Amino acid sequence: MSILDPTGPAARSQFWVWWAMLIVTVVVSLGVYALWLYTFRRRHQPQRTPREEQRVMLRWVLGGGVLLPVLSIVALLIFAAPTGRGMLPLPLATTDPERIEVIGHQWWWEVRYPGEEGEPDVVTANRLVMPAGEPVDFRVTSEDVIHAFWIPRLGGKRDMVPGRFSTIRLEADAPGVFGGQCAEFCGAQHTGMQLHVEALERDDYDAWLDERRAPRESIEKGDAARAFGEHCAACHRVAGFPDELVVDDTEHDIKGPDLSDIGSRPTLGAGVLPMEEGAIAYWLQFHQMLKPGNRMPPHNHIETETLQDIGAWLETLAP
Repeated sequence: MSILDPTGPAARSQFWVWWAMLIVTVVVSLGVYALWLYTFRRRHQPQRTPREEQRVMLRWVLGGGVLLPVLSIVALLIFAAPTGRGMLPLPLATTDPERIEVIGHQWWWEVRYPGEEGEPDVVTANRLVMPAGEPVDFRVTSEDVIHAFWIPRLGGKRDMVPGRFSTIRLEADAPGVFGGQCAEFCGAQHTGMQLHVEALERDDYDAWLDERRAPRESIEKGDAARAFGEHCAACHRVAGFPDELVVDDTEHDIKGPDLSDIGSRPTLGAGVLPMEEGAIAYWLQFHQMLKPGNRMPPHNHIETETLQDIGAWLETLAP
């Protein structure tokens, strides 16, 4: 999560801008402190006429209060402008970059991979997989309040404004795992809105997408699936889930994460729990304690055994 450990061209540019700003700030601050200390250590007050005092004052106001800030800011802008330009979705001379859509919710991430030529979209949550070694355009927006898309080691940030779309271009130098975080205060669980980012070789990335685009086998209508259809399917989608099992007899506007590949995700609740055996059942029982205020209602009316069955069944959902 450190901006001082960049792993992409945008992050490296921001790294050097950060150091330039720090150096300029330190130099200017040391100069101001030196002058401040000098005024206390000076033993003899120079004798000047009122006109001379006015000239000295004007010289310091124009030099230190106008000229120095203007030169510093202009220099930093000139130095930093290419960094901002490098993250714009400008046309490339080679092939078009990969496009991934990221939608912010309170407090989780929806990640969509648009299909081409009739291919279905791939949808996941709180996990972003991208190709390494090539630019990727992230088209970001928000479903509710203002969020901010930020992967510190790759670059950013970009505000996610409801009803508006913006694009930021990032690139990972090599395969690896990175951390992402919402960078705009978005409510009580702002710090619990984390994003797991994986950069893969192009062949591995294509294989990852193909696995999730492949037609799903029809889901067996067992007790766990029926319980999911009764208690969960109104808000959560699972690819291939039978429509006849979905019970949606209440009025609500809650949209939950797509759970089609939840069994293969590394975390639950946008980084609240590591994915391990029994973690989903534990989340279903105690999610309002683990992440207070999230929009999933409490499950106090559902028997613990039923929640455990649903959790065990969800753990099997993987391409």
